[in-house]
Amino acid sequence: MSESVTQMTDDLLLQLQSETFVLLNTVDAVTGGPTSSAISWIYALNASTLRLALDHRSRLVENIKNNPLVTITVFAEGKVHAINGRASIALDPLPEVPFKLCCFDISVEAVRNALFYGAKLSSAPQYIKTYDQRASEKLDGQVFSAMQKA
Repeated sequence: MSESVTQMTDDLLLQLQSETFVLLNTVDAVTGGPTSSAISWIYALNASTLRLALDHRSRLVENIKNNPLVTITVFAEGKVHAINGRASIALDPLPEVPFKLCCFDISVEAVRNALFYGAKLSSAPQYIKTYDQRASEKLDGQVFSAMQKA
């Protein structure tokens, strides 16, 4: 692990301004325990702010409303970045998308390399979408466009 900084690096910022997936870590509103979920509707507004959209059917929305402290885990630059921050609602519901989403802004408080000492990622994890490619591209386009307007 390494010391934390309060802003994302230029390379990390660039990765989070294009489609990527991250782990969103929250505190469960029911159990009070930690939770971790993979999400892809996220992008960096700038070096100190992330924006994400979550389906209202997800427990994550209630978790964040109940406790705004979150950690975003990003696999990039040969590292595992842990981005700690505080979430606030940017827009709820997010307009111009086919179902109800909540848009959150994450104010970055700390960024650190969470990979164990002496290690470097040899490759970043990759994913593929297993549903209709055209529908996926259309929905992602609608969500990212609405998030940028929020």
